[in-house]
Amino acid sequence: MLRLANSHLIWLFWLTPAALVLIIYAYKRRKIERELFAGSVLLHKIAPDLSNGKILFKGILLTLAVFFLNWTIVDPQIGTKLEEVKREGVDIMVAVDVSASMTAEDVAPNRLLKAKHELSSFIDKLKGDRIGIIAFAGTAFVQCPLTLDYSAAKMYADILDTSLIPVQGTALAEAISIAEKSFTGESKAQRVLVIMTDGEDHEAQVQEAVESAKQKGIVIYTVGMGSPSGAPIPGKSGYLQDRKGSVVLSRLNEGLLTEIALSSGGGYFRATTGENELEKIYHKIFGMEKAELSAKQYTAYEDRFQYFAGIALLLLLAEILISEKKGAWQKFFQID
Repeated sequence: MLRLANSHLIWLFWLTPAALVLIIYAYKRRKIERELFAGSVLLHKIAPDLSNGKILFKGILLTLAVFFLNWTIVDPQIGTKLEEVKREGVDIMVAVDVSASMTAEDVAPNRLLKAKHELSSFIDKLKGDRIGIIAFAGTAFVQCPLTLDYSAAKMYADILDTSLIPVQGTALAEAISIAEKSFTGESKAQRVLVIMTDGEDHEAQVQEAVESAKQKGIVIYTVGMGSPSGAPIPGKSGYLQDRKGSVVLSRLNEGLLTEIALSSGGGYFRATTGENELEKIYHKIFGMEKAELSAKQYTAYEDRFQYFAGIALLLLLAEILISEKKGAWQKFFQID
């Protein structure tokens, strides 16, 4: 498995074509200036051994050196050990609402961005628990299956967006059902579902899904994103409006979210600036009975930047050592 230790610096690869353009420009500019100074005939007499081909070749070596230096900087790493990691913890699925109403800004900066930040902070608190992520709007799907790889989970959390699911709505029942199926049958760990949503559900099957999850021993905690007073939903041009031209307000449905949580033995919390609700949910989960969990993951990554650094160094040395004068074979065949 290959990954880049400094993937945020991958933009540096643009320096390679930029370097090539600059080197070609400098080569042509230098050639023109020499010919303007002495003329092609006189220049051949003054500097008969000068090789334009070797000058260009040295430029290509510099470009390749820049290319391999870029690889050195981003530091490719290869996972060499796929091991079974075993820890004691709880299985947790987090369902995040990515419907259009989650772009309302009654929670700064908006409901969805706040939910993503809270999810990332929640993952940072975990110690040995498996975490999975479900995205839902008008339908639902597993964004990240249960894993002990918290870095991967945070990566999946970061790409949650309203564009993931084109079907609009708030399919809470489907999200709960998918979470129920996501918990592996052989695991003896306690099962927790955390739902982060504004609760604007229009389905009648929610209570059936909650009851089914409860029978499977799944405890549900809900986190309300937004305010009961509501907020307009940003659109492409202004705020969304209904058929009468009135601005649509999206309101936090605390009643539904409270009912879902209490029906399963969990609890409801409204999202706050201080994120105290995450602390409370974590402490409740932390107090649950732990079970041994296992997952296969790459546990060791080896750096490979040194190989690219070595190639770049050799190219730079070759560029320095190669003369701009014609070699004997060039003179013999009269090659420029």
